[in-house]
Amino acid sequence: MDLNKVYSLLGLCMRAGKVKSGETAVMDAIRKRKACLVIVAEDASDNTTKQFSDKCKYYNVPIVFFGDMEKLGHAIGKDVRTSLAITDKGLSESLRKNLLEETSGGNANGKN
Repeated sequence: MDLNKVYSLLGLCMRAGKVKSGETAVMDAIRKRKACLVIVAEDASDNTTKQFSDKCKYYNVPIVFFGDMEKLGHAIGKDVRTSLAITDKGLSESLRKNLLEETSGGNANGKN
C-alpha cells in the first residue's frame, strides 16, 4: 500500500497554510470550529487519543488515527507531531477520502 499520497497531501496542506499542529493549536482549532479534520498519530498515548476523540465527538469534527508521530511531523516539515488539524474543507475531504482508501481499517468517524 502506498501512503506517499497521504503524506504528500499533508505537505500540500502545510504549504497552503491550512494545518495546525501540536496539541494546543489543534485543540484551539477544534474549539473555534476551524478544524475540518483532525489526524492523531496511531502511536499517541491513550490519554491523548481519548482527549482528542472526546473533543472531536463533542464538536462533531471528523477524526482519523493515522501514521506515527515522526512521519506526521516529517510530512509537514516539523519535528515529531502527535496531532494535526486540517482547516480547509476541500483539502480535508480529499485527505479523508485518501486515508479511508489507503488504510485498510483506517479508523475514521464524523460527518460523511
